[in-house]
Amino acid sequence: MNAQSPPRRRGRRERPSGPTAPPQPDWHLHRRRFAPTAVISDDELESIHESSLLVLRDIGMDFLHPRAIEILAAAGADIDCERVRFDPEMVTEVIRTAPSEFVVHAPNPAHDLVFGGDSVVFGSVASAPNVVDRKGGRRTGNRADFRNLVRLAQCLNSVQTHGGYPVEPIDIHPSVRHLEAFRDLLTLSDKVVDAYSLGAQRNIDCLEMVRIVRGVSDSDLDEQPSIHSVINVSSPLRLDKPMIEGILEYSSRKQVIIVTPFTLAGAMAPVTVAGAVVQQNAEALAGIAFTQLVRAGAPVMYGGFTSNVDMQSGAPAFGTPEYMQSAMLGGQLARRYNLPYRSSNVCAANAIDAQAGYESVFSLWGAIMGGANLVYHGAGWMEGGLHASFEKMVIDNDLLQSVAAFLQPLVVDNASMALEAIADVGPGGHFFGTQHTQDRYRSAFFKPAVSDWRNYESWEEAGSPTALDHAERLVAEHLAAYQPPHLDDAVREELHAYVDRRVAEGGVETDY
Repeated sequence: MNAQSPPRRRGRRERPSGPTAPPQPDWHLHRRRFAPTAVISDDELESIHESSLLVLRDIGMDFLHPRAIEILAAAGADIDCERVRFDPEMVTEVIRTAPSEFVVHAPNPAHDLVFGGDSVVFGSVASAPNVVDRKGGRRTGNRADFRNLVRLAQCLNSVQTHGGYPVEPIDIHPSVRHLEAFRDLLTLSDKVVDAYSLGAQRNIDCLEMVRIVRGVSDSDLDEQPSIHSVINVSSPLRLDKPMIEGILEYSSRKQVIIVTPFTLAGAMAPVTVAGAVVQQNAEALAGIAFTQLVRAGAPVMYGGFTSNVDMQSGAPAFGTPEYMQSAMLGGQLARRYNLPYRSSNVCAANAIDAQAGYESVFSLWGAIMGGANLVYHGAGWMEGGLHASFEKMVIDNDLLQSVAAFLQPLVVDNASMALEAIADVGPGGHFFGTQHTQDRYRSAFFKPAVSDWRNYESWEEAGSPTALDHAERLVAEHLAAYQPPHLDDAVREELHAYVDRRVAEGGVETDY
């Protein structure tokens, strides 16, 4: 596999220098250098696999699209109106054509990504209807905040891909929202993008805009995954028309589909973790198999998003032990099928507090130890997905950078074991002044930007700043230092011409 992008017809210029941004580790690809954790035995895993196939054989799944029914019928599935029942052997054979690893091309080749294998990619918050910052409070999503969240994601080196819209810009009409929002994404950032599958024409528009900015031909684009889209199963056991059209459009053009059942145990799935994951697996396998029937070898990811609800209120809960178990179990299943795995960093907290911290750590740890190749909602996701937070984005940036540092190989050699330094210091000394320490002074430890590592007295003298205080300051500093990635004039002109024409035509129908 070659992770290098091909020569480009038109490229981006180097970013100009600007105000100094807050220090953070450089942007780089992450690799998991240890085996993911298995939470059940191989025999138990096979039981879940076989039970999922029985669900697809005996109960089936609804596909609410006539073209999908035609494709599935031609492949030998049992069709009863919109209900599709699958032969287990057909499912297992078809999904084998899906690639285990692939490159996703960014508008800026320096930000190309690898999905699968031992790679770990972090995405930004996505799809929130509301936005929050400390100064302005909670408010409905709008274009101004949308743009600033995109700018912040561009600044944060832990954020490697956009997961969609960081907040829904409600003040843009739905018929043209995808055009204007994607224009913003592609001019304010140069990282890999995600398009919502909300009808075929939206998918077509977004892919054409990515093609323009990447400066490649249609034929090149059809061999170079350059966009991804999450396909949420309407659990239990239903794929609706807009989601299916996303698969039809993007799998046929070798773009990345992330099949992700949204299974909340006790609500849209059985109340037990095992039962919820059986249903998740059945729904994922059906969607993944369909992508391969549309085009064998099309890139697809196994998505896990099983959590539980509060059984008293019915509200979704995230960052729970059950979420962590299901995330790790989903990773085991994805590895069984040799597929890249998507999980999420999520929390249900309404404020940046201890709950937000421990739920995010639990979610992220389930994803990392579960073998996730793509961590959606990595930075800024709050309130069970109902709001995006500016301050939480920079706090999560620290958390993701801490995980990235943890993923680095632990060096054990003569220099790192420091026998000479230990001998020089001897009993009762200290290591601050040794040459061994001085040589490694600046790179010795990862220092989160929102952490305040000083004693109580000096912290109190500084005004007793909290993590939220530091986060608010960092948001302002990052946005002040933001520099847009530069597009060649010809690329910019072509992009604006396409968007302006499609907006003048009225965009898309909104009758879904």
